[in-house]
Amino acid sequence: MSRLYMYIILMAVVTYLIRALPLTLIRKEIKSRFIKSFLYYVPYATLAAMTFPAIINATDYVISSVIGFVVALVLAFNKRSLLTVAGFSCAAAFIVELFLH
Repeated sequence: MSRLYMYIILMAVVTYLIRALPLTLIRKEIKSRFIKSFLYYVPYATLAAMTFPAIINATDYVISSVIGFVVALVLAFNKRSLLTVAGFSCAAAFIVELFLH
């Protein structure tokens, strides 16, 4: 049981350091366009990296997941609301699953 607490404390320290070090080490404004754009897109890339595998494994057949994903991409690029994108992509995956069973 003591190893579990050690792992939790270690995880908390590492997580805190990742968040606290940039605040303490970087005091002035970042002027590099590359670093600014990199920092701007990191949350989106991280979210995509965590979400995409879950999308592919969400249904019984990969093809229904891919079709739902494509529907979501098309609607999102056409600036539809989040509720519309989620609803239509789920409906598309569901309909494909009905035909595949």
